[in-house]
Amino acid sequence: MTPPGWHADPHAPHLERWWDGRAWTEHRRTPSGLPAPPPPAARASGRAKAVALTSAAAVLATAIVCGATVLRTDEASGRADTTVRTAPSPAAPPALVVDQLNGISLPVPAGWTGSSYLAQNDVVMTTAGTYACPAHTGRCRHGQVISRTAGDADGASPRTVAERDVPDAAEAAYGQDPGGRRPFGGIRSHRVVKAGRVAVAGRDGYLVRWRIRTADGPGGYVQSVAFPSATGVPAPVVVRLVFDAGPDGPPLSDMDAITGGIRPVG
Repeated sequence: MTPPGWHADPHAPHLERWWDGRAWTEHRRTPSGLPAPPPPAARASGRAKAVALTSAAAVLATAIVCGATVLRTDEASGRADTTVRTAPSPAAPPALVVDQLNGISLPVPAGWTGSSYLAQNDVVMTTAGTYACPAHTGRCRHGQVISRTAGDADGASPRTVAERDVPDAAEAAYGQDPGGRRPFGGIRSHRVVKAGRVAVAGRDGYLVRWRIRTADGPGGYVQSVAFPSATGVPAPVVVRLVFDAGPDGPPLSDMDAITGGIRPVG
């Protein structure tokens, strides 16, 4: 049997005619040596047409449903949400300074820095930078925190220790320094602005806060906080907080935050 293809037309030898494998079709061409065009598509059977129409209908229905869904989504939201969402980064842990000797850590607020590099004994943090002392005796800082062991407590309560310590803390900060200088011209007066029990490092403590008036400059605030040591030694711990008053001094909220954030180490 002759295979389907272009063959010489038996009725017109100068032409080629398409033989579909069973009979001659009405498709003819002039021989040109060019690739023959694809054979004409056979007429689809009734079943093939039904299947094709059914498939087309299904595709159309799917497109309509998808389009309606997209339309409803767009109508509800106004426009497609193309925002790329990423998981929020974890919050950075708060800065801490550790006093290993007394077994506590203290939070370092913004604008403060740990002061392990400083020469002063027991100073654990200060405000950043220095300024000319009001009495022109050198450089001063607007804030500092000191952590020390109250070696002379003799079994006294935290309240007694704090009340005994705050006058010494005030004199050291705003009175005469160890070098005999008076950076603020000396203390003129003081008054108690806060006193009471406080939980510190999981222990029952006591704080006393003074407002200091000085001969030069705006003066400041001095607070002594006493509480039992977390290391098990009998001598209590005293944390002194010294804040300059006035617009350049640190906010008193930092004093509360530091006190409330003291934690035992380990």
